[in-house]
Amino acid sequence: MRLPFPERVSYTYVVLFAVVLCAVQIYQGTDPLFSLGCFFFIIISAIAFNVAGGITRPSGAYVFFFSVLAVILGLFWKAFLGEPADSNLLVPRLTIEVYVGAICSMLAAVFISKRLTSKQALLANFVTDENMQSATIGCLVTGLAFAVIFFVVPRESGTLLSALSQINRFLLMAVFLGVIHAIRRSGGTSSISLPVLIAGGFLFFTGLLGFSKEGMISPLLCWVLAAATQKYKLSGGQIAGGILTIVFIFQYLVPYSQYGRNFETHSFSGSVSVSLSLLEELGTVRQNYRQDQNDIDTDTDELLRGYFTNRQGFFDRLQMIGPDDSLNQLTEQGVVPGIAPVYIYFANFVPHFIWKDKPTWGGGNLYAHQMGYLADDDTSTGISFSPAGEAFHLMRWVGILILAPVLWIMLFTLFDSLCGDVRKSPWGLLMVLAFAHAAPEGGVAIPIYLMFYATIGILFAAASATYLMPIIGEIVIGPNRKTVRFRDPLRINPRESIAGQSSTP
Repeated sequence: MRLPFPERVSYTYVVLFAVVLCAVQIYQGTDPLFSLGCFFFIIISAIAFNVAGGITRPSGAYVFFFSVLAVILGLFWKAFLGEPADSNLLVPRLTIEVYVGAICSMLAAVFISKRLTSKQALLANFVTDENMQSATIGCLVTGLAFAVIFFVVPRESGTLLSALSQINRFLLMAVFLGVIHAIRRSGGTSSISLPVLIAGGFLFFTGLLGFSKEGMISPLLCWVLAAATQKYKLSGGQIAGGILTIVFIFQYLVPYSQYGRNFETHSFSGSVSVSLSLLEELGTVRQNYRQDQNDIDTDTDELLRGYFTNRQGFFDRLQMIGPDDSLNQLTEQGVVPGIAPVYIYFANFVPHFIWKDKPTWGGGNLYAHQMGYLADDDTSTGISFSPAGEAFHLMRWVGILILAPVLWIMLFTLFDSLCGDVRKSPWGLLMVLAFAHAAPEGGVAIPIYLMFYATIGILFAAASATYLMPIIGEIVIGPNRKTVRFRDPLRINPRESIAGQSSTP
């Protein structure tokens, strides 16, 4: 089986899924108007995804992650649990109306941005097959060097080192480039190399120490994305191993990351000690985490209880319907900040070391305080909301129909023009990975943040990987004498291609 990299989805299957889901929702007691809104959201999401070009473009990846991780997966799991889709919501009709309006605006943004996007990706030819191996080694060495510097030298907010850490993507690029190079060099028989193992292992290790789900999952996701761009063919053992790995992550590492955050450590040795002690008893850690969740008084905390009646572990984080619904109710009560926070978000383009006293808008923390879910002295906890939820909160329907699509047009045009088809240019994979987090729960602030810092990060990574990293790589491993020619991902295995042609009538 080859890893799929979907360019489009079948409307027949999408309509069938939407019809079945809505029928189940109504059978379970959901308001028919809410179910109708779910139906339209799913259909329009599919149209926007196909118009964008699927996950082959950064814009299509954004549409996918927003629609699936913010809404659709939550609706599906709600039906799977046998609960009415509009239960546990404060303003259900308004919430689904906001989502339908947002996905219509996103479709319009995709349509307009397609006409504004550069035909030729600006970074399309920055890394060639000939220097890809050297670029991989260079990214690996530089990423490890930065990791050591960041560990030894304190990173204070507002410093140049802090700004540099925000655009450091070298280890991720080492995985992307290393996987692509290994597949092309081997003709599709291998996808792993020593640089990939080192970079991925280091990222996973730092994720373990930091109790970061993103850090632990990113190496696997990077491998999947890079291999999928090359239509890599999986063996039976790899498929079985992948399934077992995913089960292990959800069953044990996700509870480990959540439970481990309860332990405060102030040194590297302390973090290692806590991590080792928890890793030795993952089964106990999972039981303790579930017990902690059951001990929380969910009856008096609607927002933390979320969309589902009973806690669903990691699935509670794979939907934004519950938090957005609470924010919509706050908006209905007349709390509408207006456009001022958007100006503050753009003002944050200026780094702290240049403008130390620049204004900030801690929306996630502020909104939670206004809803009464945080203590007065809690200034650090932030609750995530989707771009649709915050856009409606800032300017009501003007936010959904004008503010959000304008921001999305800017975002899609910028990164589609820079990266183009991510199957041909690896830089877009960085944005696919970023959008997996930013699209469903980044609010309005993160897309604006990405327009500046992610752009600098991609340009920095592309320029250095093209001009500097190959030099560093050749210093480490010597000149790369073997030319690696690009092979069409759909025809990596000549025998498979010939067999497919001979069986065609």
